[in-house]
Amino acid sequence: MAVTALAALHRKLFDETDGVKFSKLKDRLLAKHGASDRLAVLDILIGYAKEGQLLHWRNFLMSDIARLVGADEHAAFFAWALAQPTLAYWSVDGLLKSAGKNAYAPLVALAASGTASLEVRAKAVKSLAVFSRQPFDAGLPTDPGHWRQDSLKLAAVLAWQRDGCPDGAGHAAPATHASLDEPRTALEKAAARLEKKLAARRKQEQDLAQPSNWLTIASAADMAAIAQRWVLPEHYRRFLACHSPLRVLIDSEQYFQGLNLYGAAELVKAQHGYAWNPASDAAIAGWPEHYLVIADAGGDPYCLDLGTIANGDAPVYTARHGAGAWRFERHADSFIDFLLEIAAA
Repeated sequence: MAVTALAALHRKLFDETDGVKFSKLKDRLLAKHGASDRLAVLDILIGYAKEGQLLHWRNFLMSDIARLVGADEHAAFFAWALAQPTLAYWSVDGLLKSAGKNAYAPLVALAASGTASLEVRAKAVKSLAVFSRQPFDAGLPTDPGHWRQDSLKLAAVLAWQRDGCPDGAGHAAPATHASLDEPRTALEKAAARLEKKLAARRKQEQDLAQPSNWLTIASAADMAAIAQRWVLPEHYRRFLACHSPLRVLIDSEQYFQGLNLYGAAELVKAQHGYAWNPASDAAIAGWPEHYLVIADAGGDPYCLDLGTIANGDAPVYTARHGAGAWRFERHADSFIDFLLEIAAA
């Protein structure tokens, strides 16, 4: 019965001319047979990638094929697909997965190619970096589609190949403060709650070449730059020093387009467009001079009121942007309360 159902889906997939209906058939094929009949499903998808009539779906299927394939499976197909401009991007990962280190030579050649697109060449470098644990992608966007020509680090890739393609050490995780594991104060406990939330997010998605959703130890230079501009409440100053947010985005419906919580490295620049106009190098009229923007949600600022510091803390205010004049409302009675709210969002 299962074989008959699989064969029927096979025929429908190849006969379908509507892209939306094809997508639903493909999803049904993967959901019903992807685990139990993996090799047969692979044969169907590979057959479509080679000869299917919906050309854009031949490309889109490559990511599913790369996900399903195992070691020593279909390396010849991925080597062929690597030479097809419309199939090459996801063929990179498929070839690495199926051929392992034997994929290094063709992928280095692809990265150095003068005919392949920049996106495909960048994908080759990115995937080589991940697989070999070499730092070819250090500091670059997670999506190689956003890399520039000068981001490819071809000299380093070619030198690595000449050295025999050794494995690297990978990217180290950002340094964190010990109090996240053993919190004692109210601030540390609030930070530890947020860290627990961020750690769950990192398990789902994390690229240590461009780490995100971490609470890290701030650099002395960043803290010195901040100290030159503001006198901060002690709780917030210590939070930045010990638990500085690194690309922290709280993806919650509670905050419009998610909440960006600033770290020490970006706090000065984060005031641009709110308190400061970088083009004129002057303060922006109408902005409350004691308000420090510490986060934003879709451009709506969340600010510490540095004019009402008490017991090492200060209240948080927020307002909608684009309304003409700023109309701030009290959002939290203290930064610690704001931190607890974020952790619970």
